[in-house]
Amino acid sequence: MSSLNKKFPRLLPEPIRQGMKVADLIDTTFKAYNGGRLAEACRLFTGKMIAGNGVVGMSLTGALTPAGLGRSAIVPLLKAGFVDWIISTGANLYHDLHYGLGMHLYAGSPFLNDVDLRRDGIIRIYDVLFDYDVLLDTDAFVRQVIQGAEFQRTMGSDEFHWLLGKYVAARERKLGLKETSVLSAAYRYGVPVFTSSPGDSSIGMNVAAMALRDSKLLIDVNRDVNQTAAIVYAAKSGGATSSVFILGGGSPKNFMLQTEPQIQEVMGIEERGHDYFLQCTDARPDTGGLSGATPGEAVSWGKIDPETLPDCVVCYADSTITLPLITAYALSKAAPRKCKRLYDRRDAQYAALREQYLKHGQVAKIEHRTDLDKKPKRGRSGRSVTGTKR
Repeated sequence: MSSLNKKFPRLLPEPIRQGMKVADLIDTTFKAYNGGRLAEACRLFTGKMIAGNGVVGMSLTGALTPAGLGRSAIVPLLKAGFVDWIISTGANLYHDLHYGLGMHLYAGSPFLNDVDLRRDGIIRIYDVLFDYDVLLDTDAFVRQVIQGAEFQRTMGSDEFHWLLGKYVAARERKLGLKETSVLSAAYRYGVPVFTSSPGDSSIGMNVAAMALRDSKLLIDVNRDVNQTAAIVYAAKSGGATSSVFILGGGSPKNFMLQTEPQIQEVMGIEERGHDYFLQCTDARPDTGGLSGATPGEAVSWGKIDPETLPDCVVCYADSTITLPLITAYALSKAAPRKCKRLYDRRDAQYAALREQYLKHGQVAKIEHRTDLDKKPKRGRSGRSVTGTKR
């Protein structure tokens, strides 16, 4: 008999049957190629990333919220306590506002005449359609909100989005809407939401326009870099795992992964990298288009703990397909977790990281070292926890 049966399960899926549940379909029939990777992604997310008290960060690129995935998938993940912090493109957050403000988007076609659409005042995002007034009304909402006194200062993008989410939540209540917006849900559940490029969206465009009217609102990118690193450091130093759930790639992916080099390479604090890595993407590493590249390459930067590299999954598939399936699988397989409300602990986590940096960091070149030969300490979660002594 072949030795394969000692290492690998036999490939003999059960026939698909009428009324089959999503989780059963994935477990029994997604066996090979990217179907197999998607099944591995579902099991990694459910069995390890959200298991116990692990901290899960999600990065968002691509036009996910205009396609309705904010309401259908991301908000349920926040509500269940399965995603603890987010880094998103500004565009996803801007189009998320349309739903929270009760505006209408439509399922259209990618094969329409764009000249005719422009003439008729209709915007197209591939096969998503909406009236041009949706943009104008959303812009007006942002400008009116940020002229308030609480916005007239410098702040991190997480604080900015928390304040903006408060106003979106109020508008939802007024309109009788429920759980339509990622920003309002993040406000409600205390989930920090960052953007890696504050000026690269219609939200940023309106903030910039208001600066010409002497608005004092500025997004502090230095705070964002250190605050995101503080979230990861707090998780790892507290004995929990740190996981990344990456949809697409781009700047949000790198901004999430760079938290570990910020801790290790720049601040001089001993660490081993994120514990679990899950990415859904259609990009390729050999063209330079897979931002942050593969989990294996990320190990060389200190972004991923090499001990958990065999558990890391990249599913080369469209996020509009994978995210709903992973969400449905997790919600059917795992009990909701208590929301960590990391936003409420932002100042304490920031102060803790600053204390360690001032203790271990320096302005001169930091001595090169690798901790891979050291036996890692074990936290309450069973994952590696490294000390801060050099």
